Amino acid sequence: MRGKFIYHDDMYRFDVPQQSYWEAAGVETSLAAEPLSADDRCDVAVIGGGYTGLSAAYHLARDHGIAARVLEAGHIGWGASGRNAGFCGIGGTSLSLKQMLARHGLEETRRFYRSQVDAVELVRQILSEDSIDAEVCGDLELEVAPSAKAFAGLVEHATRQRELLGLDNRVLSAAEFRERYFDSTELHGAVVQRPAFSLHPMRYLLGFAAAAERKGAILHPHSEVIEWTKRGGDHVLVTAGGTLRARSVLLATNGFMPEHLHKAFHGRPLPMISAIVVTRPLTAEELAAQRWKTREQAITSKRILNYYRLLPDNRLLFGGRGHATGSNAGATATFAALTRRIGKIWPHFKGIPVEYRWHGLICITMRLTPAVGRLADDDSVLFAYGYHGNGVNTATWCGKQLADWVADPGNGRVPESLPAMVRGISPRFPLARLRLRYLQARLALFRLQDALD
Repeated sequence: MRGKFIYHDDMYRFDVPQQSYWEAAGVETSLAAEPLSADDRCDVAVIGGGYTGLSAAYHLARDHGIAARVLEAGHIGWGASGRNAGFCGIGGTSLSLKQMLARHGLEETRRFYRSQVDAVELVRQILSEDSIDAEVCGDLELEVAPSAKAFAGLVEHATRQRELLGLDNRVLSAAEFRERYFDSTELHGAVVQRPAFSLHPMRYLLGFAAAAERKGAILHPHSEVIEWTKRGGDHVLVTAGGTLRARSVLLATNGFMPEHLHKAFHGRPLPMISAIVVTRPLTAEELAAQRWKTREQAITSKRILNYYRLLPDNRLLFGGRGHATGSNAGATATFAALTRRIGKIWPHFKGIPVEYRWHGLICITMRLTPAVGRLADDDSVLFAYGYHGNGVNTATWCGKQLADWVADPGNGRVPESLPAMVRGISPRFPLARLRLRYLQARLALFRLQDALD
């Protein structure tokens, strides 16, 4: 690690607004949020104002009458929650179904997938109940096989998901897919899965923040926690503007976790850069040339996946895993590679200008599943992280679990809704200072395997 964080300092400039398409498109909402500017105290403090932290604060206020205080290092929406691709669907882990079944058994694997379905529906419920206009699109996710070998694996996986887990999916041949959705040079069939939909992530985030405030939560943007100690039973969180004392703390920072603040979290997460480019609006003629007729979200069935969707204004959003330094120079190379990929997959889109480009951090764990729990030696510290690139619904759901848990008078019981494979803190990565080297080696291996497929 260099300094406080694992990546180059360019990834952590909390005072600089992120120049994503979502912010440039313009989102207005009235928030009372102000930086912490005096010393104060509360029952529950939340570090991190993304989906996890906002969901925890929202559900604490709505369901339990607890007015949590949320401390966010940047503006509300600065982190990955405000700049992701807006995919809401089933995911949240990098384990294969075979690995899940071997490690956790059929019933716990079913519980995990049920929690993912519940998470999608929880987002849908919040959007409806709080009248959040998040530009919802579609009702399914497309997983596209780029080779015959990949399609065979996809069919086997989908069949087992359907037969063992009861998931709603179906297989499409390349010809069926081309007729209904689009054509590409990397199309050998696909799987269609529900429930899923896409949304405008910043509209969802800011609408969620406003709803949390209406219910009683107090949000503090530009209030990075620079010191965390415990005195006399209280947690003491120091920011540049003031100090907040709290009986309980929820750590909700995912890929931007400040590991230096608490030794229990050092070496637990592995942040991974994910990058996105957005083209200018595509014309009707350009879309027709690729037989494009859908706004459903899509991913490739590669080990290093790409993800993409046609936005409401006909721009193509295209994303993938980034470099392993976090520097601006590395980001430039990644954006160029993504732009080349667009032209390779859809030849009629080659050369279409990219007008927006940005990146952020997702988070994976050593065990390849989310981590949700309390610290074994201090049950007043709760946490949720490690959504493996599926944060919109997984983080929202995990935030609710934290809220219900910290408000539970039993104070020690694990919520019954929490599947075994996500419970508790994840193991530390061996030689934590070398995590980026591990990540570089992992990505190099995956690229080689994808090329051989």
